[in-house]
Amino acid sequence: MSRYLLDKFLFTVDRDPELVERYRTDPVGLVEWWEAEMANRILGATTGEQSTWLAFTDDEREALRTHDHVALFGMGAHPFLTLTLFIAMFERDHGPMEYQRAYGAALAHVTLPYPDIST
Repeated sequence: MSRYLLDKFLFTVDRDPELVERYRTDPVGLVEWWEAEMANRILGATTGEQSTWLAFTDDEREALRTHDHVALFGMGAHPFLTLTLFIAMFERDHGPMEYQRAYGAALAHVTLPYPDIST
């Protein structure tokens, strides 16, 4: 499991409106493409530097494909990254603050200590 890779996915997708829409409409395709094309790119690199070893686990891939923010939180994905991305994808389908309340309610069962969200 790589909290870094989960957070990197959430961070990079959230910052690109086209990727947000692709993730909303085709999460399976976007996750597959991102893992193949973006996972091993070095953040901030301008020369095409890449690593070669980063990949999602099957559980991470499934949680990303199904937009399962509760499972992602349990795996250590940072909750602010999932919240901001998921607001960008789903808030338009709900009334004011309705999505945010549903997001919080889905995590209401989680008690301290929270999963480690450090990277």
